[in-house]
Parts: sequence; structure tokens; C-alpha cells
Amino acid sequence: MEGRLLDASNLYRLRQDAPPDGDTLVQRADADFAPLIDALWGAGYYDAVVTVEIAGTTRRIGAGESGAAARAAEGFRDRGRVPVKVVAETGPLFRLRDLSIVDPGTGRPRAPDDPPLRVLKLAPGDPAVASDVRAGPARLVDYYRHRSYPLAKSPPPAPVVDHAAESMDVAFPVDPGPQAGLGAYTLRGPEGFDPDIVRSFIYLEQGEPYSPERLERARKAIASIPAVGSVRIREGEALDENGNLPLAIAVADRRVNAAGFTAGYSTVDGPNGRVFYENRNLFGGAERLRLQGDAFLAPRNNGTRLKSIGDFRFSDIGARATVSFLKPALDGSRFDGLFDGLVERNRTGGGRFAGYTDRLGGFTTGLRYRFSETFSVGAGIKFERGRTSDVISNVDYTLVGVPVTLQYDSTDRPLDPTTGIRVTGTLTPYPTAFGSSVGLTRGNVAASTYYALDEDARIVLAGRVGIGGFLDDPRRLELIPSNYRFYAGGAGSIRGYRYQSVSPLIAEGYTVGGRSLFDGSVEARVKVTETIGIVPFFDAGGAYASQFPRFFGDTRMSGGIGLTYATAIGPIRLDLAAPINPRRGDKPLVLYVSIGQSF
Repeated sequence: MEGRLLDASNLYRLRQDAPPDGDTLVQRADADFAPLIDALWGAGYYDAVVTVEIAGTTRRIGAGESGAAARAAEGFRDRGRVPVKVVAETGPLFRLRDLSIVDPGTGRPRAPDDPPLRVLKLAPGDPAVASDVRAGPARLVDYYRHRSYPLAKSPPPAPVVDHAAESMDVAFPVDPGPQAGLGAYTLRGPEGFDPDIVRSFIYLEQGEPYSPERLERARKAIASIPAVGSVRIREGEALDENGNLPLAIAVADRRVNAAGFTAGYSTVDGPNGRVFYENRNLFGGAERLRLQGDAFLAPRNNGTRLKSIGDFRFSDIGARATVSFLKPALDGSRFDGLFDGLVERNRTGGGRFAGYTDRLGGFTTGLRYRFSETFSVGAGIKFERGRTSDVISNVDYTLVGVPVTLQYDSTDRPLDPTTGIRVTGTLTPYPTAFGSSVGLTRGNVAASTYYALDEDARIVLAGRVGIGGFLDDPRRLELIPSNYRFYAGGAGSIRGYRYQSVSPLIAEGYTVGGRSLFDGSVEARVKVTETIGIVPFFDAGGAYASQFPRFFGDTRMSGGIGLTYATAIGPIRLDLAAPINPRRGDKPLVLYVSIGQSF
């Protein structure tokens, strides 16, 4: 209680600000009685008594004339600080006794399960804390709103305190109102582009059951348009003639131009940097153009190491330039136009696990169709030309393919999901009839799921699985460009192993990539406090020489513990991972730092 009383006390807050005279000091003390008593009652101490001693003179609430205390305080003028003591006698802690949910009109209890008492998150015997009692009406309203009662109301309860029994009885009134569906919506804004583009991202159907989650998904869908700065959905105060709830949607434009840079350093891969420019309304149709350049220290994969500045070579710099263009809602439809271009010079591997070198350029263009906020499919044309080099081959290649993609995401939060499923899949045939130098059909699928064990999501179980392979069987691995083979290991895969180092080996330390891939992770995300959490995790998987994953082949495993700190933008996460079945050259512990959960 001491902290609550200090927070409530004006005397304490102004202790360094001397009053002009004794009367003013006494007035400060008298003004403290109400907030101090409120703090004590709020904690469940309804027989609490507060007194204030000023220079040895005691004052109680409603004491009236202040002359004695003021004169005692004046005696310290020009001699020292006036001693002030606040005495709080808490008395017994009162507890809840009878709890009920009643009809506000008649005062009669509602049916036992309409709603159940557990909705209040209160039980007989709990401390009669005022804040917990005040939270009850909001919980009742949320209960009914999530069951399609948008106009539910719950006035503040009038608790009855029984001082003799040191207990409190509370009857919570609630009026659920009528059950309703979603009605018509009006749209205000945007100003910089056609409102029909926004409408194409609104998947609400008139008459479908009202749901706060449904409206939140609609808000997030609209906000996914790069040119949109903010979205507000305001609910009507009454139902329309069809018994549906009308909506008003307000959309504000986002700033058109953005530029930025990042710089980082990895103890494994060294320094890296990025610059970008983005235009979010290029031609006035909410088009997004993003230009980005990356530079990084490319790990050596020829057995040598960069030991000093003098040992540095120009070839040690890796670089990547990308251009991305998005035209949302073509002609106001749910089709989006996409274009991505890439030029890259890169090396992978490093340490004892030599990887590959690539130099490439290409582009992908296509269409995406959005069925809903959660589900979309896409198809297009991909062209890429490049050269890869590793220990088994030097491949000059041209690939012309038809990528087909699928995305499904029903999670509640992008950086810290507590419920839902994510699935991303890509299947790309590269037929020689289209001009590809090697015929391939490459596919991969990644899925994750999240399940909260309690209503407050203090314990969330999370699982992830990824699988990949070639649908046709490329017998000669050396004909496949190195960057199209499968690798595992790293922050987004099997933690504790170097990035892309888990792969079939043809000799000690030489990774060559595989024909198939499997990796998975399980985590328990546990909140210890409102801001601090711990995450024990286990990863397993690998890349395999066979066409299909052989789970009992060269599968690597790791385990570890994560620490999270919640912020407004998402959790800051620190993971410490250790290989369970390490190879020679693997580090015993690897540290990862990120914003957001690992998957």
C-alpha cells in the first residue's frame, strides 16, 4: 500500500515545494484525506483510517479549524523543515461475498449461464479491489459484443459493503440489447487516390454476424494498402431497419515519400547496411515503388579467412539491389499487380562450412487475387539469369518459370501472434520449353500455428514446420544452380547452426545443398510479468540429398531459451541456442536478437 499512498498524496508530491505559510500546509494535508482514503478503499480496505501529524499536531478528516496545526508549522519558519507524518491504519482486508449478474430494469438475476460468472474474472473470497470491480462491466460488454450484441450496455454496479462481516456484495447490471449483423458502411477518404481502391480491401458483407474481430480484420486489411496512413471504423449508435449495425469508415492518406537506412553488425557475418527509397502513391493510384540497396560482408567459402583490414578484398563485399512495384486493386478489383526485380552478388557459407557464390539478375511479375483478409493466391512469370559456383559445379543458368503462390494468415498480431494459422506456399515449374537451361519444378511450404492456453494469452504454444523439394527428380545435383538447392540452419530455421550450413556434405566442411528440406520448431511463450517473458524452444530439421526428406537421415537438432521484453511495437527478443548434435566447427552457443517473435 505504501506505493499507492505515495502516488495519491499531494503532500508527498509537493514535498520540495515549500508552502508560503502554515495555513497552506494544513490545507494541503486536508486535501490529501480524500485521495488517500480512495486509495485504501480501492485496495479493499474499507475500514481504513488516515491521520496526518503536522509538527506533532494530529489532524483527522473533517477536523475543521486549523489554527493549532498551522501555528505549530509556523514555529519552524527559518529554522528547518516541518515534520509531517501520514499514518494509514488499513484495518482488515474486505473480500467479495455475493456476486450476481442482473437485469438493469428489474434487478432480477439473469439466467446462470447468460453470461456465466467466470466472465467477470471474479469469485467469492477474492479481495474486494475496486479496480477489479470496475472492470466487470467492460468484461460483460465484451462478452456480448463477441457474440454479436453490438449495443450491449453495463452500467456501473452499486456495491454493498458489509462492515460487520468485512465483505462486499456486488450485483452487475447488463443489458445485452438485440443481436445484430453488419450493416452498410459509409467511406470518408482517402484524398490522394480513388476510394474504390479502399473498397476493394473491404470484405464485409451486409447481414453477416457482427463481430469486433471481424471489424479489426477489416481495419488491418485497409491499413495494408501502402498509401493508407490510418483507418478508423466507427459503429452506429442504433440498428437500421434490417436489424444491422451501420458503420462509418474514415481513411487518412499516408505521407507519399519515405527514405531510410539501417546499419548492423553480426558476430558471425560481420557488418551490413541498407538504404531505401519508397513512394506510396506513384501515379495517384496508391501504387508503391520501393528501391533498395544492401551491402554486406560476404563470408569466404574458399577456406581462407579475413583476418585484418590489409587482408580485405573487393570480392569480400556482397551487394544486392532490388526494385519492387505494387499496383493494388486493378480497376477497383481484388486483383493486385506485382513486379519485383533483383540484381545480386553474394556468397554463403563461411568458417568450416563452405557454401556457394552467385551472381544473378532477374525479375518476377504477376497478379495476386485476394479472396479475403486472410487468403490470397498469385501467379506470374519469373525470369532469372546468373552464375553459381561451389565445390561441385559452376553453373551458368537461365530460368523462366511460372510461380504460383498461396498465402493464408488468420493470426491476430503480426509480430506477436497468440492465435491463428499462417501458411505460405510456392510452386514454380521451370520448363525447358520456356527457355530454361535446366528443367525444374521447385516447391516449398511453410506453416505455423499459435494457441493460447488462457484467456489473457500468458502462455502461448507456437509451432512451425517447413518442407521443400523438387516434384521432378533432378538426378544430377550439379546441374541445379546452387542457390536453388535446399539448405537449413540460422535464425529462421534451426537456431544454433550457421546460416545455410545444414546441408548434405560431399567432403568434410563442404555444403552442396539438397534436393529436399524439412525443418520445424516448437516454443512455449510464457509471460512472467506484463513486460518480461521466457521462451523455451526446440528446433529440428535438415536438407537432404534424397528427393523427399528422410527424417532419420542427417537431421540436426537444437534447443534453447529466449527472453522477451514487450514494447509498443512488439517484443524485443533475445535467444540463446545450443546445437544438440553438433558437428565439428559448430559453435556451442549462438545468440540472436530480434524485434518480434522468431516466427
